[in-house]
Amino acid sequence: MTERELASYIDQSVLKPEFTVDDIRRYSQEGIDFGCKTICINPAALDIVAPMVKGTDTGICVVCDFPFGLSTTASKVLQAEEYCGNYEIEDLDIVANYGRLRSGDLDYVTADIKAVVDVCHKYGTNVKVIIETDSLALDQVKAGTRCAVAAGADFIKSSTGFYTGGEQHGATNEVVAAMIEAGEGRIKVKGSGAIRTKEHFLELIDMGIDRMGVGYRSTPTVLSCTPEEAKDLA
Repeated sequence: MTERELASYIDQSVLKPEFTVDDIRRYSQEGIDFGCKTICINPAALDIVAPMVKGTDTGICVVCDFPFGLSTTASKVLQAEEYCGNYEIEDLDIVANYGRLRSGDLDYVTADIKAVVDVCHKYGTNVKVIIETDSLALDQVKAGTRCAVAAGADFIKSSTGFYTGGEQHGATNEVVAAMIEAGEGRIKVKGSGAIRTKEHFLELIDMGIDRMGVGYRSTPTVLSCTPEEAKDLA
């Protein structure tokens, strides 16, 4: 595959809370120049990035209830309604209540996700469900994947990149394989977190992954090109 084709797997993460407006514009534009599938942003950046992606091949992925997923279901629904109802959003990444997932309260987790899915699908927005796999055992990763399937979500996703409860391993091959296995072809899989080398990036593609969240610093490495070179490949 060409670098441009590889870029279509990437949601470029521009999520650091300390980013200035100039930072958001700079790293979002780099993602657009690379030809990334989407720019993944916080909701407060929607009015900055929405005009930038207009007319390009790159869309917007907005995070919802990020990074902890601990709002009430009603609050998550209101957030999704505000974002999708006011902006053209390709994907919305919602954080599942992974504490409840760890507790085995799968009916709660499923219903919480489904309420957001119903809103987003009304606007034609895909939903990716983040289950924060670094907090989970592999059987819990599989259970969370099945919850997302039952809720009608479009993607299951590994990590926020902001996990505070222990070491961050992100989208390991083992975790991605567990999500693919549990999804049984009924949901797409997004790996995110610690995808920093082209070797790992290509391994995940070979495994059959559908999308990857890659930090703004790592995109040039996994693609082996600069934004200027990527524009020349368009």
